Amino acid sequence: MRQSARIGLYIGVVAIVLGLSKLHAAQIAAVPYSWHTSSRFTWSIAYMLALIVASYAVGLPDLVRTRRSALVASIAAAVAGAGAISVVQLATGDALLPRFVVFGTALVFVPWSMACAAVAGSGRRSGLERDRVLLVGTPDSATMLASELDQSPERPATLIGHLAVSRAEPTGSGFRPVIDAVHEGRATVLVLDHDAQAVESVVAQAADLHEEGLRIRPLADFYEQWLGKLPMTELEHVSMLFDIGELHRARYARIKRVLDLPIALGGMVPFVLSVPFVAMGNLVANRGPLFYRQTRVGMAGRQFTILKFRTMRPDPDAATAWTTDGDDRVTRFGAMLRRWHVDEIPQMWNILRGDLAVVGPRPEQPHYVEELSEKLAFYDLRHLVHPGLTGWAQVKYGYAGDEQDALEKLQYDFFYLRHQNLRLDLRILARTTRSVISRGGR
Repeated sequence: MRQSARIGLYIGVVAIVLGLSKLHAAQIAAVPYSWHTSSRFTWSIAYMLALIVASYAVGLPDLVRTRRSALVASIAAAVAGAGAISVVQLATGDALLPRFVVFGTALVFVPWSMACAAVAGSGRRSGLERDRVLLVGTPDSATMLASELDQSPERPATLIGHLAVSRAEPTGSGFRPVIDAVHEGRATVLVLDHDAQAVESVVAQAADLHEEGLRIRPLADFYEQWLGKLPMTELEHVSMLFDIGELHRARYARIKRVLDLPIALGGMVPFVLSVPFVAMGNLVANRGPLFYRQTRVGMAGRQFTILKFRTMRPDPDAATAWTTDGDDRVTRFGAMLRRWHVDEIPQMWNILRGDLAVVGPRPEQPHYVEELSEKLAFYDLRHLVHPGLTGWAQVKYGYAGDEQDALEKLQYDFFYLRHQNLRLDLRILARTTRSVISRGGR
C-alpha cells in the first residue's frame, strides 16, 4: 500500500504539471503555443523532478504520521519545488515556466500529496501485521529479533512465536511442532537460525510448509530482507561468502569514483562559503581552531587525516573517547553545526583527494579498529572498500557511542558490503538528504 501511494504521488506530480502546462499552452497563454516542442517542455520535466525529490526529502507520502504533519510536509515540498524553479528563473532572468503552471501545480499538489499520505497511512496500519513471523532457534535469537522488529525494519513484521530447536523436532505420536505452530499462529514467514538449519527433522517440516506456500528464510536472509542488516551471530558464517562491489566489479568502482568527483567539486563551493560564517561563530561561541583533524583508517588499512569543522571544546583527550549524542564537550555553536551537518562539509576535500567516497562504511580511528579487529576476525573486511561521508549504517543507526554501538553498526556495514551497487548508493544518498532536511540525522 505504501509503495502504491508513493507511485501514485509521483504519477500525480507528472499529471498535474503536464495537465496545467498543456492547459496554459492551449488556452491560458495570450498566444497559444506548442508545449511539447518548446523549451518549457524541458523545464516542466525539471519541475516534476524537483517536486518528486522534495517530496521524498520531507518523507511524503509514507513517513508522515498525522494529517497535520502531512499538511506541513506537503506545503514544504510544494514551496521547495516552486522555490527551486523560481530561483533558477531569477538567476537566468527568463520566465522558464509560466506562473500559472508553477503556482497552480503547488496548489493542486498539496491536497493530492495529503491524499497519498492518507493512503500510505492506512496501508501502514494494516501492514504492521502483514508478516507474521515464527522463529525456530535459540532464545537469544528470538529476543534479538523481536527487539529489531520493534525498531526500524525495512519491511513491517511481527514475531508471533518462538520454538527452541529441542522443542521443534517431531515426536513419535505424529506431532510436528513447527507445522502446528505455523498453522495455529497463522504465520506467514518461518525463520530458521543457524542451529535450526542443522537439524534434519526441522528442515523437513520447513520443506512441507514451503510446499504449502509459506515463505521460509534462514535468519541471515531474514535480517537482510526485512531489517537491512546481517545479524552479528551470522557474520562469521557469511563474511567470506559474498562479492564486494568495489573489488569484484571494476566498472562499478570506476563509475562510483567518476560520480564522486563532481559531487566533491560542487561541495567545495559551500565549503569555501561556510568558512567565514563558521570562523565568525567560533569567535563568539566556539573559541579555538577552525578545523578538527583526526586520523582515520581508510581503504586497505591506509591511514589518513579527516577534516571537519571543530564542534567541541579543544581537548587533548577527546580523540580517545567515543562521541555520543548530547555530548557535553560539544559547544552551543558546535551543536548548531552538527544539527545542520555543516561540520561535515570539509570532508569534501577528503573525497576530492580520494581518502573518502561519498557513500561507504564510516572510517574509524586506528585504536578502535585495532580493538575491534582483535575481537572480530572479519572486521577488517570493512577496509576492502573506500570509507564514506555517509553510509547505510549512518542512515539506519546513526552514532556509535560505544563499542556495542560499533558492533551494531557493523551489521549494517556488512549488508552494504554484500549489496554494494549504484542503486543502493543512490538510496543511501536519498535517505541522507531526507535526514539532513528533516534535521533528524546524526
